[in-house]
Amino acid sequence: MEIRLKPISRVGIASAISKAELYRYLNEPGEAESICLDILAVEPSHQTALRLLGLAITDQFTGKMSDRYAEAERAFNSLTSEYERGYYSGLLQERKAKAQLQAGRPPHTVLPIFEDAMRLFEKAERVRPPDNDDAILRWNRCVRLLQSRAGAEWGKEMEHFDASEGPPV
Repeated sequence: MEIRLKPISRVGIASAISKAELYRYLNEPGEAESICLDILAVEPSHQTALRLLGLAITDQFTGKMSDRYAEAERAFNSLTSEYERGYYSGLLQERKAKAQLQAGRPPHTVLPIFEDAMRLFEKAERVRPPDNDDAILRWNRCVRLLQSRAGAEWGKEMEHFDASEGPPV
């Protein structure tokens, strides 16, 4: 028996997208990632598959060197919408920062990643659809995470951070 990947049909893409979303909800990002790769093998610029692929990869972040930041970034940079490129690139940075926090990385290495995320969310906010506040919601989550760390350990790093004025430059 020859062991090789089999292509899915174009008519099966919609069903495959539903399965990828389901696997993400079930916290099985590896399964979702595999499905997205199958879709992209048939339709390389499928926007939903690219978005889900990037999200499935970020779902697997642990804060270790093995995290696949560049792969998620490539998927998000392939999105055709300026808003989505900014928003999902911000989400990538936010998830990277959270994984770094979880891994116990020091504030001076994590804060710049949050700042990058917030800059990207601001960029997305400027070009967002009128009824879409997602970039603002993500910005606010970053602010709350940073404010919750403003105690002793992060105090020095945070002394110039004023969320009402945006991230430090």
